[in-house]
Amino acid sequence: MIRAKFLLLALGLTLSACVSGTDPQIGPDGQPLPQLYKISGRDAQEIPVRVLEAVNALRGARGTAPVVLSPALNAAAERHSRDMAAQNRPWHWGSDGSSPVDRARQAGFTGKFLGENISETYETETETLSAWMALADTRDVILNPSATQMGFGWFQEPSGKIWWTMVSGE
Repeated sequence: MIRAKFLLLALGLTLSACVSGTDPQIGPDGQPLPQLYKISGRDAQEIPVRVLEAVNALRGARGTAPVVLSPALNAAAERHSRDMAAQNRPWHWGSDGSSPVDRARQAGFTGKFLGENISETYETETETLSAWMALADTRDVILNPSATQMGFGWFQEPSGKIWWTMVSGE
């Protein structure tokens, strides 16, 4: 009897954790409006690991070797994310005229630079990765069989807009 009460209590607590206090707002298309994704300090520590795991799962599904995070490429990606926000435009050139290769070298990367993906969005890193996988050119950067290293960085504006950058190299 005690076991049954315990199971009912555990089930009730589990279900109550799944119910939010507010119903999602519905847009004119009948779909729930997106929630603002605010990157917390904890998220900031976990995002690179989550992205690396997701990228390596995608690469593994294709039979491609995994990549590792490169501190230099991470620094180059973060720098470019901040610079795109300052310029208020998603593009591959820095405000100082730097190319993706220039930024990787300036950050201390000594390998061969392979590619860069960028995004200006309010979406999570997982949604952004999914959007990149939907397009051939950005998917090729993620799945490039020559890649052995990856960098990932972002900058979030106070409005919630996020500037994402992923770079790869060997």
